[in-house]
Amino acid sequence: MKKILCALLLGLAAAPALHAQTKPAAEVAGPVETQPTDRFMLQDGQVVQVRGRRPMPLTKNVLLSNGTKINYKNGIVELPGGKITTLKAGDYVRPNGDIVFGSPASAAQARGDSSVPTATEFSNYTDPRPAPGNAAAMEARLNEMNGKIGLMAQKIGLLNQKISLLSTSGKAADTSALDSQIQAIDARLK
Repeated sequence: MKKILCALLLGLAAAPALHAQTKPAAEVAGPVETQPTDRFMLQDGQVVQVRGRRPMPLTKNVLLSNGTKINYKNGIVELPGGKITTLKAGDYVRPNGDIVFGSPASAAQARGDSSVPTATEFSNYTDPRPAPGNAAAMEARLNEMNGKIGLMAQKIGLLNQKISLLSTSGKAADTSALDSQIQAIDARLK
């Protein structure tokens, strides 16, 4: 009798495990096929995949190729490292897993900073100069911008050298030569 009772109890204990194995896993479309210009955003309380200007409603959770997971019902995004955030109006996820925030408040909330007022908006940058009037003027402006990009690349290189010097040196390193070069580049960028 004890053997029958034990077998019955073991069978009852195993039944939920067997049921769990047959239960379908959470619906995840993964990894989904995307184009570089696609984006996943919250629209009317659900996540949609926007291709061009056309939003396509999702019927499954999304797994991007880099491991980012997007819940299509509530906009919860889980990054590969385990960090979790929730999409707000104006936010979207690129196919490579990058999140673009629609407002400074949304970005602050994602990093756990509650000091940014919810009504804060990004300011738009506009070039105050008039548009170039001809091809030569356009070429001159492009050359100017390319020159600035080159200076910024030099500055990044110098800053990386400074970081390397400060991190590998056992005692206080002399970075005055690098600092003066960085200051000279800053003066040229103004």
